[in-house]
Amino acid sequence: MPVNILIIDDSSVMRKIVDRSLRKTQLQIGEVIEAGDGAEALAKLNGEPKVQLVFSDVNMPNMDGLEFLKNVKGSAHKQIPVIMITTEGTESKVMQALQLGAAGYVRKPFTQVQMEEVLGRLQL
Repeated sequence: MPVNILIIDDSSVMRKIVDRSLRKTQLQIGEVIEAGDGAEALAKLNGEPKVQLVFSDVNMPNMDGLEFLKNVKGSAHKQIPVIMITTEGTESKVMQALQLGAAGYVRKPFTQVQMEEVLGRLQL
């Protein structure tokens, strides 16, 4: 069954990179929805199509990835796996995200192998 994916990043270029990388994996992708920050993403979670997987940047304006994660895990969408996308300097934020319920993370710049590894740990 195809998986609908929400990609959250304040960089449209990074959203396209994540999208392209996901399309090279074995995952059957349905629709890809994009958001520029956590607040926009929360609004899109309540719309159609229903999202089954989220990739979220950690550092974004308005609402960052950690705040987004807190909101999701405290909502009706808490079962949706959220993979965090981080930069090298956010080690403490990665640990915080995992404690908040993130399903995993990839570091920028990530490789295709890293993307496939993080997806392989999910039960989709």
